[in-house]
Amino acid sequence: MLQLEDISLYFSENDRSVQALKDINLFLEKGKMYAFTGPNGSGKSSLAKVIMGIYSPTVGKILLEGEDITRLSITERARQGIGYAFQHPPRFKGLRVIDILEIALRHSENFDCQVLRQTGLCPDDYLKRSLDSSLSGGEIKRIEIATILAQNPKIRIFDEPEAGIDLWSFGQLLELLRSSHTAEKITIIISHQEKILEMVDEIVLIEDGSVAMKGSKSTIWPLIKESALCACRQSCRQGGEIYADCPR
Repeated sequence: MLQLEDISLYFSENDRSVQALKDINLFLEKGKMYAFTGPNGSGKSSLAKVIMGIYSPTVGKILLEGEDITRLSITERARQGIGYAFQHPPRFKGLRVIDILEIALRHSENFDCQVLRQTGLCPDDYLKRSLDSSLSGGEIKRIEIATILAQNPKIRIFDEPEAGIDLWSFGQLLELLRSSHTAEKITIIISHQEKILEMVDEIVLIEDGSVAMKGSKSTIWPLIKESALCACRQSCRQGGEIYADCPR
């Protein structure tokens, strides 16, 4: 349903070109939940933002149900059914929670504020509140997740949805992501959380801007856990030598 072909992404940094993504090839199937995981700075969020249209790939092509959407804007991709929840959601001065939900629900016949309740927020307490600094990081995160649920896109991208969510609510969040996923959707979750990695159908490990591994959680997750024991991601002894960052 969603295909990425030979995606590379370059940024200009201090008058030099930096490659953030390198020859990414992925096919994501409808009905599956995926986790993008990997070291900090490996390119997970950059890849997700390329899918959403926040970044435009330097090289490569993105196909949605066979249609080339590579040069479509964020707005056009949203109309095609792609939704994105940021790791650190933006705050909108002058907008209230009810305003952002009405925007998300603009194609729905009935306004339903119960998506807030699903994320653990009482609609009566939050609908008239402003999307400003008066809201905590956890509150603004839940509101953004609620807007994605309201929008009901066929491709949902959640960038570290657990960020800012208290431990008590984490289980509720997992159940919400699981129960709102359907056979008609692709759900992509960027996360390091073990419980999220165990929940998805497939794991995509991103390292140094490339896809290092991709496969079922039963295949990939044990490999990730084993390799995480060694910081250098290699056998701790090679040629009789012990690496400095490996456990002894």
